[in-house]
Order: sequence, then structure tokens, then C-alpha cells
Amino acid sequence: MSKSILIIEDDQSIAEIEKDFLEIDGFQVEIANEGEIGLELALSNQYDLILLDLMLPNIDGFQICKRIRQEKDIPILMVTAKYEDHDKVRGFGLGANDYIVKPFSPTELVARVKAHLAMYDRLIQKEKPKGEIAIRGLHINLLSRQVYLHGQEIEMTNKEFDLLAFLASHPNQVFSKEQLFEGIWGLDSMGDTATVTVHIKRIRKKIEKDPTNFQYIQTVWGSGYRFNG
Repeated sequence: MSKSILIIEDDQSIAEIEKDFLEIDGFQVEIANEGEIGLELALSNQYDLILLDLMLPNIDGFQICKRIRQEKDIPILMVTAKYEDHDKVRGFGLGANDYIVKPFSPTELVARVKAHLAMYDRLIQKEKPKGEIAIRGLHINLLSRQVYLHGQEIEMTNKEFDLLAFLASHPNQVFSKEQLFEGIWGLDSMGDTATVTVHIKRIRKKIEKDPTNFQYIQTVWGSGYRFNG
């Protein structure tokens, strides 16, 4: 799955250049031309990295960075026309991961984005406890049989947990209702596979934020279900 990036930049021409070069490299990119809108998007959606302009009207990049960092631990790269040490120190103190100074080479921007995403992925893998599946804010502890979404524990029945854990343990692999029924309930495919659909709906209600755009468990029409890894 391609990485998603939010650009918070009031200069539309600069934002479009950043977007074009990032999309060429396969990233999914969204632009917010106002700081308040960018902050709202950053807090309400799941992005892998944020490009944040420092000088924004009404609310500056420092305030946005501080607010995002209170809830998110994803990479934040500040883009600025200023290159002063005290600004850098302040930005790093608020949780920024890097600075990119205007004017910059678009290829350098893409390279830095890739480097920080790779670094973040390595860190997450290193810190991930054994027996835990973690992806986009969803943490499934296979040992304690607990599920957390963005730090908040989600209560699940035994079968709901088993079904979610099974799908998450086989990311991007499609399973039919019959296969899931047999694997979770331990019965052959002559059983009532409708219970799989019921359990999927219950799980989605608990972990999916947008009922029209599932992030975790996706339906593959005519085939079954797939955990989006």
C-alpha cells in the first residue's frame, strides 16, 4: 500500500510542485492551503508523514506541529524560507523531525521524505513487542488478546479477536467466508458462513472510522475478505 502524505502549505504553486513529485514516486498526497484545515485533517485522518510550512497565516507551523505531536508520532518535516538556528531549535523542541529550506530541489524533498519514512518504519519494527501486530494505529497483542486503536482499548469477544488476529496475521491475503469459518470456528465449510459476515460487521464497527472507506478489513467482492497491510 502506498504511503499517504499531508502537505500543509498556503502557497498553492509550491504545494502542487511537492504533490506532483511525490505522486510520481507513488505517494498518495493531500493538500491543505490553510493551517486550521491542515491541523483538522492531520488529527482526524491517518497519514504516514506531514510536510508542514512554517509561515502560515492565522496559525503558524510551530503551533500546528505542537498540536499534532500531542496525538501523533508520525514524521513531521517543516518547510521554511527562513534558516535561523533558533527557529530550528524551537521546531525540533516541538517535535519536528527535519527542516527543508526554500527554495529546495523537489528531488531532495522526495529523498528526505523517503529517508524519514524508512527510518520511522525501522523504528516501529524495532520497538514492536513480540507477539504484537501494529499497523496505522491498530495494535493487536496476540499474547494478552487485547486490541488497541490509537491507544484506546477496544473490547472484543473471543471470536471477534480470533477473526481479526487471523486476518491481520495474513495481510493482503484474501480469504473466503468458508476458509474463515473453518479456520476460526474449526468446522467444515458446510457450516453457516453468515456468522463470518456478522462478525466482520461487528469488528468494523469497533475499529473502522469511516464506514464507506474501510482501512483495515476490506471486502473483495466475489472472493471474501482481506486485511489491508
